[in-house]
Amino acid sequence: MSLERYFNRYGKATFTLFLINVAVYVVEAILSRNPISISGNVLATLGQWNYAVLHLGAWWQPFTAMFVHVNIIHIFFNTYFLLVMGSQLERILGPKRVAMIYIVSGLAGNLLTLFLMPPNVVSAGASGALFGIAGALITITGVVGGNMQGALMNAFVLFLINSFLPRVNAYAHLGGLLAGILIGYYYGKAIKRKLTWAYAYDYY
Repeated sequence: MSLERYFNRYGKATFTLFLINVAVYVVEAILSRNPISISGNVLATLGQWNYAVLHLGAWWQPFTAMFVHVNIIHIFFNTYFLLVMGSQLERILGPKRVAMIYIVSGLAGNLLTLFLMPPNVVSAGASGALFGIAGALITITGVVGGNMQGALMNAFVLFLINSFLPRVNAYAHLGGLLAGILIGYYYGKAIKRKLTWAYAYDYY
């Protein structure tokens, strides 16, 4: 079965990000010798160990951590929501902007984690990036639809529901969500201007 079908269905950027996340998890599973749960040593190497970033020069970890997952359930749900929300956003903004939002939001969440959580913390996951995608999607809808207050309320509820369960990194969620909201507001305004100009042109 050709992969082209899935690129067309979900979008080039969204499905590429999906494949990267899956490929990284396969590497994690091989290194851990366990496909179900990833070892702490592998997570500290490929994910974000705050101490290593701050004191051992592991500057790349805030980037790599957004593609690393701790177990099979973690990657299943994150990649599922990536395909659902990423494909929707890609139809609005295109592949380059979706990839940019994923990376910027993931970095925002991981940097917030780096500076607000203890040095011994090890974190991993695409959640910050996914919250950025969700925040951008919600905000664009709110700006274009003229209901920014409702959009922000939806984003806040999304954050509350998903960020206060055990072993959940609320800082990564918050950083990613705020980045996504800001980016979404910018693009939402641009889309609304284009729609306004198009309407005025057709009207006159």
